[in-house]
Amino acid sequence: MDIDSVRLESSLWIGKKRYRAVLTGWHFNWTELDKNNRDKLTISVPVSEVIGAEDGRVEILPQKSVEDADRDFTVFYIKRSRGGGSSGLLWRLGRTQFSCPSRDLRDQWMTNLRSALKTHSPSRPHRLLVFINPFGGKKRARQIYHSLVAPLFELAGISSHVVVTERANQARDHILKKDLTGFDGVVCVGGDGMFSELLHGVIGRTQQEAGLSECDTAVALQPCSLHIGVIPAGSTDCVCFATVGVNDPVTSALHIVIGTMVYLGNRSYPGIVKYLPAEPQLSSPRDNTRCVSGCRVCSESTERLFPHPPDSLYSSHFSQFSNDAEGEWVSVEGRFRCVSLTCMSSSCPRSPLGLSPSAHLADGTGDLIIVRDTHPLSFLTFLHRHTTSQDQFDLPFVEVHRVKAVRFSLPPGEEDDEEDSESDAGTDRQCVHDGETRSSSGSQQHLAERGEERGITNNKRRKKNFLCGLCCGRAPSVSVWNCDGEILPYTELLSRVHGQLVRLYARGIEDAAAVQRSWEGNKTCKRRGVLHN
Repeated sequence: MDIDSVRLESSLWIGKKRYRAVLTGWHFNWTELDKNNRDKLTISVPVSEVIGAEDGRVEILPQKSVEDADRDFTVFYIKRSRGGGSSGLLWRLGRTQFSCPSRDLRDQWMTNLRSALKTHSPSRPHRLLVFINPFGGKKRARQIYHSLVAPLFELAGISSHVVVTERANQARDHILKKDLTGFDGVVCVGGDGMFSELLHGVIGRTQQEAGLSECDTAVALQPCSLHIGVIPAGSTDCVCFATVGVNDPVTSALHIVIGTMVYLGNRSYPGIVKYLPAEPQLSSPRDNTRCVSGCRVCSESTERLFPHPPDSLYSSHFSQFSNDAEGEWVSVEGRFRCVSLTCMSSSCPRSPLGLSPSAHLADGTGDLIIVRDTHPLSFLTFLHRHTTSQDQFDLPFVEVHRVKAVRFSLPPGEEDDEEDSESDAGTDRQCVHDGETRSSSGSQQHLAERGEERGITNNKRRKKNFLCGLCCGRAPSVSVWNCDGEILPYTELLSRVHGQLVRLYARGIEDAAAVQRSWEGNKTCKRRGVLHN
């Protein structure tokens, strides 16, 4: 059916007030009429943001209730409000109950509303695989899902298969091994660790089915057909905050419904950082842009990363990797307090602007942040600026680069020194094994297993004695990497950015000021307002 062919217009009542309601393929509008039949304020809701329509007078949150009324129907849609101190907008479930002059007209409205919704259904999920981590954050993930998220999924006609995890990496293993036929996406109800499990599982499953090895750095990885949704129920929920703008379960659930590595330490360590710079004319980590909904940088990057017709978007041949062979690697050697790589702003409530405020989520690049050895108080200044609006890069010992790949290695001689220090202390070696047994998460074990498959167990790349400082007080001579709270038990590392490999159920952070200007403009010029507040 052509989207413009769905249309209905009639008088409807909200309480004792009469409205003229108009449904097109794109919008559902209702305008209050005065006693002289003149228009007052119009409320307009995009059909793409209508969550559902139900017969009768219906409540969904905080609990479902239905009052059967032959001439009434209820429309549910997205309603926006400011997110307090956060940069994003809160999404809430708007609800309006309409009364019709007759039951036949009510049935006509319901038929046409549901028909209009079907035109937008291809972009919406119909069946989801949901993983709940009952141990993360404040241990409220089950309650959050069943009381706030599940009712919204049911309203939108989404069926869900729920798995409550009992161990680390259960979600990743499930995605890698179980039959996923019929699922449109996977959803994690937990924190950044749970998201990491889903991310590795989805990417790994996709490469398995494509006959590719995700551990081969020369391979162009196949993009994933499964979307990933994130319901925040962890401690920090950095991924959710950076992609939606707020840490709010209802907001994240509604985003899903409509379908659209950091190392820190107290000391410095020697190393060689090599990076492949991104094209400087496209964007810069110091250009003060923000990655928001409809981001120009990310949109233009889609054309650059996938210059072929849309039907080849998810082929295994990507120009982005042929371009990676072009350009020269830049080398930086010295002692570093901190080396970070982020492919998004990594903002969170405690750091509203994030590690790199101008990082972009889908431009095929990452921001490399290098903090050279400096006085501990200077390093503390750098850390503190993340909690304020001050520029954390405007410090003489800090540099930031937009990159496509990063390699970190030890300087010549450091590897031999480390091997000697370990061989001189046999008890330290036992200490490491015991510490790893006690503290290794499933993700660590998975990374170690994959590393062994790739032959990283030689003397040069073997696991360093990084836990001695924790269990026997001996300071390690080298450090390791922290990836979203998970320890990668290796010092040397190669990281490459795969642009737009995974798709999320998120529109991006909406610009509250732009939305407000649009609302005020419509109200002033046409006495029409998009409902946002």
